[in-house]
Amino acid sequence: MTGIHIHPSILSADFARLADEIARVQNSDAIHVDVMDNHFVPNLTMGTPVVQAIRAATDKPLDIHLMIEDADRWAPDYADLGAESVTFHVEASKAPIRLARELRARGTKASMALKPATPIEPYMDMLTELDMILLMTVEPGFGGQSFLDVVLPKIRRARQAIEDAGVPIALQVDGGVAPDTIERAAEAGADVFVAGSAVYSADDPAKAIDELRTLARNAQH
Repeated sequence: MTGIHIHPSILSADFARLADEIARVQNSDAIHVDVMDNHFVPNLTMGTPVVQAIRAATDKPLDIHLMIEDADRWAPDYADLGAESVTFHVEASKAPIRLARELRARGTKASMALKPATPIEPYMDMLTELDMILLMTVEPGFGGQSFLDVVLPKIRRARQAIEDAGVPIALQVDGGVAPDTIERAAEAGADVFVAGSAVYSADDPAKAIDELRTLARNAQH
């Protein structure tokens, strides 16, 4: 994965019209699907039946973000649904290397997420087991939160670790990504951006995606 990628989060979309809402962002690079279980985070969204319906409704890549407990048990089910990428939280996994290998064995990209206060350093040695790292730039569980600039140094350290390892890992940020924050995240080293409210609250979601992509691309140069 190279270049800037924008993944609209359907957490901010109209759940009663998901197929139509996905169709409004055809210029996106993937659809970000937040799965929350009301245990790992204080919110409840959707599970495998809804993800299966989304898979049937679109050919766009699905970027599944699991904010659920016992990720080791449940994450492989989402790979089996045909998702292109499945992200589990390291805080919810007892055996993250084994889980990453299991996801890859089932034909999906393996991604590991870290909450804002979770350091990246303990996991640098397992970079070769991953296709993407997701650094949360808000506390997971709700959309519409403000970007936490305190995470920017961690984005820089993660980017340096990826470059030092020489592995083609994407670095995703999720939370508060908007026109006034995406440049800072891109300058720090992120290249995949989850945007919910900034896309779906716009009059023209597709135009909002183009604008975010341009801002991020310019910040990297």
